[in-house]
Amino acid sequence: MKGSLRSRLTLSIAAVALVLIAIISSLSSYFINQQFKAYITKQQVSTLNEIVYSLGQQYNTDTQTWNVEYVHTIGMYALYDGYIIKVYNESNQTVWDAEIWDMSTCIQIKEDISHQMLLKFPGTNGKFSDTDFSIELMGNKIGRVNVTYFGPYFYSDNDFDFLNQLSSILLFVAAISLLVSIILGSLIAKRISSPILKTINATSQISQGDYKIRIKDRSNLSEVDHLIESVNQLASSLDKQESLKKQLTSDVAHELRTPLTTLRITIEAMLDGILEPSPERLKSSYEEVLRITNIVKDLESLAILEDGNLKLEKADVDLVDLAHQIVKKLEHQIHEKEMVVSIKGKCPEISVDSERMTQVMINLFTNAIKYTQFQGNITIEFEETMDDVVMMVSDNGSGISQDELPFIFERFYRADKSRNRSTGGSGIGLTIVKSIVEAHGGNIQVQSEVGVGSCFIVNLPK
Repeated sequence: MKGSLRSRLTLSIAAVALVLIAIISSLSSYFINQQFKAYITKQQVSTLNEIVYSLGQQYNTDTQTWNVEYVHTIGMYALYDGYIIKVYNESNQTVWDAEIWDMSTCIQIKEDISHQMLLKFPGTNGKFSDTDFSIELMGNKIGRVNVTYFGPYFYSDNDFDFLNQLSSILLFVAAISLLVSIILGSLIAKRISSPILKTINATSQISQGDYKIRIKDRSNLSEVDHLIESVNQLASSLDKQESLKKQLTSDVAHELRTPLTTLRITIEAMLDGILEPSPERLKSSYEEVLRITNIVKDLESLAILEDGNLKLEKADVDLVDLAHQIVKKLEHQIHEKEMVVSIKGKCPEISVDSERMTQVMINLFTNAIKYTQFQGNITIEFEETMDDVVMMVSDNGSGISQDELPFIFERFYRADKSRNRSTGGSGIGLTIVKSIVEAHGGNIQVQSEVGVGSCFIVNLPK
């Protein structure tokens, strides 16, 4: 049967408290009884010695007689305390005998003590037995006393009352402790379950598409706090993904709308006879078709990279040599802007996919050329660390603002909000670069300052 977290925690805490209280009460009762038994045994010895001493004081050495009246008093007090005594003089003649004096009382006391002790302490296997004690006065033996009592120990009515009261107190303390445990357990369970229940409610809302929800509560349990943190991060991530998805739809529509609109207008004008299908117009239409094709091709590449389906054809490649080859291919663009491109440093050959790394370098180099002014400088520098090969592509171009740096690797994101076709392609080049670098087990970072320039840093494991 299912129950709530709070009720389960409360019951669990109460069950643990009940077990602990039972153990503590049992141990307390056991040790108290053992100590009390030892005390009673010691008291019996003390009582017997006191009886013998008191009887000795009732002998008159001058007259060599016993004060029978006082012996009777001592004997009756002893009888009601559970001790049946018989006093004999030096000649072994009876001075006083409790059974002769009051046999019915002696029998009744024996029955009462035996019944109570055997009923409440059946394991003691006790019984009545008699013991002789010598009565001496000033070092001289003047008689003896025979004492019959229940052994090895027995409790009086007062002793039983004390033990019963002690048991009642222990039960009362146990009941109060259990009640307090249940109350405290309920409060603790509420404190633990409250943030968890709010987390469950939040995850339910997240599953229904509410990605804006955040859990603000905190608990004093690190595990619960980690759970809350994880759910908040999940909601934040899903919210970001939802925004990116909407942005992607908008960006794809924007990127495709312009060339498609141009194509439609041009073709309609040709069909209507407004424009002649000249080679220049056909070439312009072909360029628009090529632009759409490139966007679709880039999207396909990105889908393969992000789905993890990319198979890298790795081989040992000299990245410095590869950079020289790519710069040579871009010579026309570099000369048009009269730029100076420098390749510095060296690094060992590393195992990479040559075609994909070419794609990375082309994207980074062409971006540097596009965003660097006339007669600007571009530096491509290579370094080797203990674990990585580092490639840095620096320029003294327009730079990127600090607000935009976190987003430049996202799909279709461009700092140029006007999407000027002369300063950018589809807007997913850097996204593809990041995916390729990460597919090789590396990472890419960027440092930039508006009006100073940018530096893209690629780290690739050896």
